[in-house]
Amino acid sequence: MITVDLNSDLGESFGPWPMGDDVAMLDIVTSANIACGFHAGDPAGILKVLRAATARGVVVGAHVGYRDLVGFGRRNMDPSSEELVGDTIYQIGALQGLAKAAGTRVRYVKPHGALYNTISNDARQAGDVIAGIKAIDPSLILMALAGAPIVNQARAAGLTVVCEAFADRAYNADGSLVSRRAPGAVIHDPDQVAERMLRLASEGRITANDGGDIELEAQTICVHGDTPTAVALAQRLREAFTGRGIRLAAFADVTDGAARG
Repeated sequence: MITVDLNSDLGESFGPWPMGDDVAMLDIVTSANIACGFHAGDPAGILKVLRAATARGVVVGAHVGYRDLVGFGRRNMDPSSEELVGDTIYQIGALQGLAKAAGTRVRYVKPHGALYNTISNDARQAGDVIAGIKAIDPSLILMALAGAPIVNQARAAGLTVVCEAFADRAYNADGSLVSRRAPGAVIHDPDQVAERMLRLASEGRITANDGGDIELEAQTICVHGDTPTAVALAQRLREAFTGRGIRLAAFADVTDGAARG
């Protein structure tokens, strides 16, 4: 049986400014990437989302990013290695404390936005994030872009890595994500998304923006929680998978089970 994890970026509201429908998404996804306060989120709001995830048995991970609230973590930055290692440790540690208070624990790390895109190919910044993860908890799983150089870099450093694909993002022919500044970068049609992801789950292939096929090794699929159609898209995707007999399970649970076995 094919097993797929659905993840979403949550906990990104800030005080009175809401971002997405976290509770609705938690009823659909199997893993939740929780903001750590650097690109979005405030402690009270993050704690609320963590408690909701705990109540639903959803696995949580630290969604670490650049220190960039104004730009929502989507602006390129070039922190020193000392800064980036420290920022990675700080964010994971903050979420670990809130997760403990909520009755759960942080199981993995998924970098956010510009940091995610940069470390996919920038070996120096990737090494800094890897070093930060290993310093605070080397058992944490790293979620990384399928096919990117960081996957092998992190595995060589001793981390467990799970590869990710994006349900609602268009891909370039080289396997990279189409820039959000380009037309068609984000796909909003739930049926189109479901068709693409069913093919990825069953064949390991996805159609790039040039019309050609690319192969992707992906154990988890992300649905962005901040898009207008996020909940409908995620629900359609879940229904499509279950309708085809594809099992939905948190990758962290599957990874732990394989390790114990």
